[in-house]
Amino acid sequence: MSVLPLIVHLDADAFFVSCELSVRPELRGTKCAVGGRERGIISSASYEARACGVYTPMPTKLALKVCPDLILLPHTSGIYSKKSREMFDRCESVTPLVQRNSIDEGYLDLGPCGFKTAAEIERRMRALQQQLWDELQIPTSFGIASNKLVSAIASKARKPKGFTVVPPGQEAAFLAPLKISVIPGVGKKSEERLAAAGIRLVSDLFTRSEGDLKALFGSAWSEMLEMARGEDDRPVETDHEDAKSYSVQETFGQDISDFAEIECIAKRMIDELMPAIRADGKRVKTMTVKVRYPGMENSTAGRSLTEATDLEAPFYPLVRTLLPAAWTKRRPLRLVSVRFSGVEEKGAQLEMFAQTDEKKRRLAAVLDKLNDQGKKGVVRHGHQLGKTEDHGLHG
Repeated sequence: MSVLPLIVHLDADAFFVSCELSVRPELRGTKCAVGGRERGIISSASYEARACGVYTPMPTKLALKVCPDLILLPHTSGIYSKKSREMFDRCESVTPLVQRNSIDEGYLDLGPCGFKTAAEIERRMRALQQQLWDELQIPTSFGIASNKLVSAIASKARKPKGFTVVPPGQEAAFLAPLKISVIPGVGKKSEERLAAAGIRLVSDLFTRSEGDLKALFGSAWSEMLEMARGEDDRPVETDHEDAKSYSVQETFGQDISDFAEIECIAKRMIDELMPAIRADGKRVKTMTVKVRYPGMENSTAGRSLTEATDLEAPFYPLVRTLLPAAWTKRRPLRLVSVRFSGVEEKGAQLEMFAQTDEKKRRLAAVLDKLNDQGKKGVVRHGHQLGKTEDHGLHG
């Protein structure tokens, strides 16, 4: 183990809301959330709104009941992927070893940086945290430790704008007083089951015999103890996935069982990824939808178009096909993700609809530019609108 904490987990605070507030700073400090009206759901809430009981993914109608003065912000197409790229680009100015885990969080390995002391690491990471705020207006929380597991838990310890350093050798002591739910894989139902068995804190695991742990966790009991001690040897993965694929995922604060809500989220993810694909001068052919159940079990389904494209519209109909193909169990979902692969360089189209597609592409490029400049509400897809705003949820 290194004598220095060299693994950093960066976690943007209320990312979607923070992106919207970067272009509407007058709303900072208010109870606001990103989401649509009527059949919509809350995809991100400010900490002021959370203090009133608003959470993700609460239905918008319920959110307005628990917080009548909640300010609803529509999704701005393109801004989230743009801010994410800018955020991680700045991280890569510090170290080349950056793992972009999702649109709003990732890991940095400071091994190549040559830092000599923990104080030097802390100063540089605080400077990066401040840079992300000054230049992007994105608040972030940092966890710094000897490995990915502990740094990820540390980044969530003091949100928002948190900054937690766990010195090497202090991993177990840091984790011991925390709720057992900080251990990956321990969801709400598992937490309730463990509480019934008298295990509420991480430290409670070490009061149980091997037989007790086997009864609770089966063959995974030793892995649970390793995580409780803060042991993790996973490396920071530096392969840039966006050269081969583009993906985004969302983990829900509470499980979702409504198909329409998940469908809307998946279409919004298409809207998020396509501006990045266009900006890179690429086209994609295959879309894969992944769902995760509360027990951390994943299921996927994918389909390819006959021709690669950089337009959203051809992929919207696939959501309604792929989602039920992946979501086969009558259980709510904890996570959904959309991934585009089959990446091709943009080239001349030969098909008969090339001229029509090129007109759509020029329009999309204009909208991307407007969204990059922070102009809101220019043109939005139907599924980005609430029922009372336009034509409902179908894009």
